[in-house]
Amino acid sequence: MLMANPATLRNLVKRYETLRSTHARLGTSESSRRLEDISYTLCVTTGTRTVPDALAAAAAQLRAVRPAGPPAPSPVPAEVQLTA
Repeated sequence: MLMANPATLRNLVKRYETLRSTHARLGTSESSRRLEDISYTLCVTTGTRTVPDALAAAAAQLRAVRPAGPPAPSPVPAEVQLTA
């Protein structure tokens, strides 16, 4: 199964939430079209057919990956001493 880049997926979910809020506030044909576009993209990206399924799939995929940021340092056992 293909998985979207986590940063891309986070961005899509954030854009969906923003556009959903915008459409609820404005209710224009333009806000509706933009919400439909991002909904379609989110569904295609997650391999689902409905927005609730897409959001659930996105949440599951994002939980499965480590949060973005610098790589975690490798733990060095206490008995290992590094010398130069």
